[in-house]
Amino acid sequence: MPLSTSRRLALLTSASLALLAGCGSSSDSPGGKSTPARVAVVASTDVYGDIVRRVGGDRVDVTSVISDPDQDPHSYEADPQNQLALSKAEVVVENGGGYDDFVDRMLKGGHNDSAQVINAVEVSGKTAPKGGELNEHVWYDFPTVAKVTGRIAAALTKADPSDAAVFKKNAAAFEARLTPLEAKEARIKKEHGGAGVAITEPVPLYMTEASGLVNRTPAEFSEAIEEGDDVSPRILQENLALFSGRKVEALVCNAQTSGPQTEKTEAAAEAAGIPVVPVTETLPKGKDYLGWMTANVDALAGALAK
Repeated sequence: MPLSTSRRLALLTSASLALLAGCGSSSDSPGGKSTPARVAVVASTDVYGDIVRRVGGDRVDVTSVISDPDQDPHSYEADPQNQLALSKAEVVVENGGGYDDFVDRMLKGGHNDSAQVINAVEVSGKTAPKGGELNEHVWYDFPTVAKVTGRIAAALTKADPSDAAVFKKNAAAFEARLTPLEAKEARIKKEHGGAGVAITEPVPLYMTEASGLVNRTPAEFSEAIEEGDDVSPRILQENLALFSGRKVEALVCNAQTSGPQTEKTEAAAEAAGIPVVPVTETLPKGKDYLGWMTANVDALAGALAK
């Protein structure tokens, strides 16, 4: 019996939808083999995004919310694309400690209760000193980064058990490459332990402390700069006297933030012939985490050797 026009159209429509569905599937590859979907991961910054890529390789799809080296992470405003990525994430890596609170807000807004959330500050076990504030820049602390790497491998394994061996192997390889960085810090400590340094913000303190260096900067100065507040004339003069009085051997400054007080600080260091070591909070263009941190530690060692 000949098919009616309406019946022919219905069959054609069903076939077309099936074809489109097949074309959009992520489980088919040109060779007819099944290709598992990659684990969707969102990292608050490209620092953690890079570590996830080192552990996950081609088994992960990573979105780094903050990835512009010219962006001040403290003033970042997340956008709808970040919200969408977080709503679909299986694993989320955030810094915590008040550094990237937007991640938790957007996770809640996106109703994503199933994502595995790795909070680096919580993993570190670090807390604020009595009467002081927590230094949340824990990615400058290599033992913490090793712990976070292990947590990332565990989370990826839970999301994709079939690739557990890959994640374990990659994490071990990454952690092994952190060891030479700690050795470099130990060498600085042996050669320059007790030397005074100045900072503009607390960003590099875990690195300088592990290197046996003493931060001479007034706490009121670095805290005000980090919060974007004005520094009192008295504190500013006390800070500048570190250089004119040659009480420090290097200035380690956050290159991602600047203002009149930090510019005066850098100018004072240069006028006194004291080396300035710029550091950043996120990855410089063309750098991965290990290359970036190697350059930071080497720059600090070089400055102290002058």
